Amino acid sequence: MKNNLIEYQEKTFEDIKHIDEYGNEYWFARELMTALDYKKWEKFNNVINNAKVACEKSNNIVNDHFPQVGKMVNIGSGAKRKQNDYKLSRYACYLIVQNADSRKEIVALGQTYFAIQTRKMELTEEEYSKLSEDEKRLYRRKQSRIGNKALYKVARKKGVKNFDKFTNAGYKGLYNGETADDIAKRKGLRYREDILDNMGSVELGANIFRITQTEALLEKQQEPSEQKATDTHYVVGKAIRDTIKQIGGTMPENLPTPDKSIKQIEKEEFDKNNMQKLS
Repeated sequence: MKNNLIEYQEKTFEDIKHIDEYGNEYWFARELMTALDYKKWEKFNNVINNAKVACEKSNNIVNDHFPQVGKMVNIGSGAKRKQNDYKLSRYACYLIVQNADSRKEIVALGQTYFAIQTRKMELTEEEYSKLSEDEKRLYRRKQSRIGNKALYKVARKKGVKNFDKFTNAGYKGLYNGETADDIAKRKGLRYREDILDNMGSVELGANIFRITQTEALLEKQQEPSEQKATDTHYVVGKAIRDTIKQIGGTMPENLPTPDKSIKQIEKEEFDKNNMQKLS
């Protein structure tokens, strides 16, 4: 079972993830149904309906997380028919797994997985202050993921096509000319290892501020212009750097790189939660 737990994220759930043209992740309900070892749509649809009720009770907009879609599927002899499906958010998948049959081993694994991947509520300032450094990193990394999705969505609307250049502009402003590759090399990371996964909570906080403030300014940009959007990202990064300097803070490139990456912490939390559940 331990091997199943280790492989669950990569081989069961992440394998069926889709990414839309704006960089947003989503899952199809019928693919999740198969992954969770359900054979009949009618039975799985009951689980979805229970998850939708839970979503509504949590004061979330159901259609934001469970938009219904229709697909044409082959039924033989060249004929096709429309098949109902859902385009699920990560939160929707979490609710579905929590409402699924936990007697199925794959569902039990999924419930453990989502227990550490999704938080139902945002932390208050008091709650955040009580977190350990690793917990703060996990929390802020989640914020940066959500923020980057929103930023890239707005940037695309404002004419950005070269996202590498756009992203590096923000880093250059904040890190005194360093690109994402420069930062990765300085931190001694492996090829394609995410730099945000290897930042402490303070460094992540500076980057979250860069992300959210750039998004806010791009929203005000009236005409689509890739160059203007890219320049804005640099200016915001530079302004945050200047502020850190003015208040006597530590420059982001001088902050220590944590010993463990976010992925390592998530794996340890995953194993810990599962052992507690089995004990």
